[in-house]
Amino acid sequence: MFGYQMMLQLILATLLGAILGLERELKEKEAGLQTYSLIALGSCLFTILAFNYFDILSGHAGLDFDPVRIIQSIAIGIGFVGGGAVFKGKSYIEGLTTAAGLWVAAGIGIAVGTEFYVLAVFTAFVALLILSGLGAVEEKFFRHSV
Repeated sequence: MFGYQMMLQLILATLLGAILGLERELKEKEAGLQTYSLIALGSCLFTILAFNYFDILSGHAGLDFDPVRIIQSIAIGIGFVGGGAVFKGKSYIEGLTTAAGLWVAAGIGIAVGTEFYVLAVFTAFVALLILSGLGAVEEKFFRHSV
């Protein structure tokens, strides 16, 4: 049941979330280290619990439990949280990148919780590249001063 592997999974998810959160902190965004770490940690925890409950409950007559529903619920729930990070002004929209980053952090937590460690680390690396590098490309080539 509960063991060191689960604790290491939670630590890994937290660290990967923190890496993304650190980038957001350095850019002085509202959602940073704590938010991204907690999103990844919570997603990992719910995923671990769902799959362990499935293992415990499988074979019991009359019980219908699908751990994938938990993953679906995490994705929807984080979408709701991310929606709260989006602000629309008269001529701008702010927070879309933060919302998307939180959603990816949840996915990373799910990947760790389902033991797809390489996928989780690779996704964190790609997300970090996107957050740290593509913003500069957008500013230079695609956004024009008004």
